[in-house]
Amino acid sequence: IGVLLMFVGIGTQNKSTMVSVSIALMTILFGVTIWEVTQSTHQGIVLPPKFYFNNLLRFDGFSVWFNLLMTGCTLLYMLLLGKEIKKVGLHVAEYFALISFILVGIFLLSSYNHMLMLFLGIEILSIPQYILAGSDKRSLKSSEASLKYFIMGAFTTGILLMGITLIYGSTGTFYVGDYAQLGRGGVNPMVVAGIVLMIVALGFKVSAAPMHMWTPDVYDGAPTPFTAYMMTVVKAGAFIGFLRLFQSSFGQINEHWMLLLAVITAATLFIGNITAVFQQSVKRMLAYSSIAQAGFMLFAVLSSNTLAWQSIIIYALAYTIATIGIFSILVKMKDYTYDGFNGLAKKEPIAALFTTLFLLSLTGIPLTGGFMAKYMVLLGVMKDGNLMWLVIFGLLMAAVSAYYYFKVIIAMYFKTGDAEMNSEFTTSDKFLLAITSALLLLLGIAPGLFIRF
Repeated sequence: IGVLLMFVGIGTQNKSTMVSVSIALMTILFGVTIWEVTQSTHQGIVLPPKFYFNNLLRFDGFSVWFNLLMTGCTLLYMLLLGKEIKKVGLHVAEYFALISFILVGIFLLSSYNHMLMLFLGIEILSIPQYILAGSDKRSLKSSEASLKYFIMGAFTTGILLMGITLIYGSTGTFYVGDYAQLGRGGVNPMVVAGIVLMIVALGFKVSAAPMHMWTPDVYDGAPTPFTAYMMTVVKAGAFIGFLRLFQSSFGQINEHWMLLLAVITAATLFIGNITAVFQQSVKRMLAYSSIAQAGFMLFAVLSSNTLAWQSIIIYALAYTIATIGIFSILVKMKDYTYDGFNGLAKKEPIAALFTTLFLLSLTGIPLTGGFMAKYMVLLGVMKDGNLMWLVIFGLLMAAVSAYYYFKVIIAMYFKTGDAEMNSEFTTSDKFLLAITSALLLLLGIAPGLFIRF
């Protein structure tokens, strides 16, 4: 699909045609992934995993289901923000091609069985982002975001490779399934050093503190439609890579890395939430809040039970749907500050209603997907019973997040002003936002529908 979209850019200069073709191809991919999910089950029973390319890739019920959900989120993203993407620059078909290549990286990260595939997945996920971040040639901030992301990403790649090298040097294998035997007969210090480097490198990809320095500048500087994708589907894909490695491979020796990751989780929650409180721009606030949301997703990596896999699916979905929804509204605003939202409820009551729902979900208010997501990630750690202090701290930080999310709601409903817009909300925009909101409510009321597989 990515290659086809590059050729579409050669064949036509009509931006609307490029958007339509991209959405059509993504719809086909969504249909194919639905078929793939049906092939992974038989009479309601999940079939054994399938291995491909000398066992480099391992497709099981979880990976194909996650691929389906992320493809669906990408399709939703294209439907909601496709019209805004064509305003970014001249190379619209290439933008959609790069998004398709990012999806390739996510598919690899959900199904790798070998460290080489983990590395390739992360690089295929990352390199298109460097280009998309700098795609607005009229903006100096966009170029700065691209350069900063590229330089930081290059250093992180080196750290990741060093971690893989140390683990390989100690075990003699790159196959992640073989690492389940690491706890037998003592643990080599070289393995522990390799795991620490992997935590640092993967922590950078998911914007965990203190590896988060790039996040606010890159998310704020990148064109708003691409920030929405980088903050949501990309982050969810990186977390799946993180979870698969630390749950399946390093879970037997979690006493050697659990405390370090718990401290990183606490720091991520604290820095993300406290810094978001002081932001004046809603876009920059969402960038810092994405760091805080990463802190909650790290709870799934800390869990050592089956809830980890279920909770990461629910959290990735709830966070992705709500954030794509709020960015589809934000991108239409002329002023990204809190004052820019003053009086939006009077001017566009339906848009204000949907924005409120998305913000309530990000806060974790009951009956929304965000509440169920936070509940499940915290419950997974509580079941283990060894990090109760972190659960209590997480609840306190969730309360702090209500302050800056509710500031937007107060601006829309209780402050006077004339919220200026770049473009009006069409009937199709409102219909798609209604579907997005319905999905979010369904996720909060019946999360079992999304984790059956």
